[in-house]
Amino acid sequence: MSKRPLILVSNDDGITAPGIRTLISVMNEIGDVVVVAPDGPQSGMGHAVTIDNILHCSKIKVDDGPQVEYKTSGTPADCIKIAVSEIMKRKPDLCVSGINHGSNSSINVIYSGTMSAAVEAGVEGIPAIGFSLLDYSWDANFEPLKAHIKKITLNVIENGLPEGVVLNVNFPKAETFKGVKVCRQARANWVEEFDKRKNPQGKTYYWLTGKFTNMDNGEDTDEWALANNYISMVPVQFDLTAHHFIQKLNSWNLD
Repeated sequence: MSKRPLILVSNDDGITAPGIRTLISVMNEIGDVVVVAPDGPQSGMGHAVTIDNILHCSKIKVDDGPQVEYKTSGTPADCIKIAVSEIMKRKPDLCVSGINHGSNSSINVIYSGTMSAAVEAGVEGIPAIGFSLLDYSWDANFEPLKAHIKKITLNVIENGLPEGVVLNVNFPKAETFKGVKVCRQARANWVEEFDKRKNPQGKTYYWLTGKFTNMDNGEDTDEWALANNYISMVPVQFDLTAHHFIQKLNSWNLD
């Protein structure tokens, strides 16, 4: 690509989150950056879109840099939709989402607003990467990630991604890493628990809690890679068809 690529940046932690500010700084080294991100936290929103309320979007300048920035009242998926349809003069060459404060490995990918922004970009035909760090702290140290994020991004720009595929990249909480492992998504889930309480008016309410349970002993999974201080990279497809079951399903007596 002879000219600087046009890069769309979004996230789910909000436009002022340290993770996205780090990601913006790395992308400024690579291309021309447009940021469209939520005006506040949207974690766990999955692929929700705003259909029953108005959507606000306004230009903002959070810190120094050549990037053009917009904040929206919508979800991460909303951010990509409005960026492509209303804000950007041409389709971006790449979309990056994150850096998320917290893991988006394994089953977390389906709940993640960070990854939903990347997936929505993929739906629009834009190569996309979601980046996450296994540290939920607002003051997480993103410095060790920068060189790896730049290298991964340049590889995607040079090599492209197949249609219908985006990358889910997770970093362990560490100062250095053993390397990058291309993985599959581990078979794991959340065992939910609800803390049941009553408010002063006597009305019942609940706090969602839970425990992450990894049921996968494979050494080719994202959970194994992260536990062993590797950066995990999972190619994610958003065609949810269980292709391996079609032939068996056709053998059923359905007529």
